[in-house]
Amino acid sequence: MVAVSNTNIKELEKELSYIKNERIRQSGEVLVEMIPSYFFTEAASSTGKYHPNFSQGIGGLLRHTKAAVRIAYCLLNNNSLNYKFTNDEKDLIILAIIMHDSVKRGIPEEKYTKAEHPHLASKLIKDNTSKTSLNEDEINLLCSMINSHMGEWNKDYDGNEILEKPKSKYERFVHMCDYLSSQKFLEIKFDENNNLIY
Repeated sequence: MVAVSNTNIKELEKELSYIKNERIRQSGEVLVEMIPSYFFTEAASSTGKYHPNFSQGIGGLLRHTKAAVRIAYCLLNNNSLNYKFTNDEKDLIILAIIMHDSVKRGIPEEKYTKAEHPHLASKLIKDNTSKTSLNEDEINLLCSMINSHMGEWNKDYDGNEILEKPKSKYERFVHMCDYLSSQKFLEIKFDENNNLIY
């Protein structure tokens, strides 16, 4: 595994800390360092139509991701909900949500959201697998959760179905957390450094 510079990691330090398996967390740090810099400054929605106020403006995409991760973390730690995931599966779910919109506007960055951005995020991960300690099954699970995170919004701008719909319990869970984070009736508070206020 390669050493990382920590620039991007500082922005997602809290979210990465939810990953308990050190090997998976360190692999996550490697992947987070590969996220394009625009991820940390762009709004979650290029048009402003599909996300709540907290995910608009400078840093909105980062705040949307942080909110989705926090939703996942809370749900995964509520034993009454009875989610049957192993600890490593929970870690991979958190990592999938951290990475799900990491290449939302493509590489290089384009003006609007790329409809195929889940596949672009998975490609970024697969192209850099050798720099992580994740095994093939973990990479496949991670990418399947990312590829299907859009749920029923799986078509390109011409109406062609280009993304997978969630099928497994892992894919459905990641989609649910992303979906909840994008709901306009939710208003999550952040401080001036893009940290959630609890």
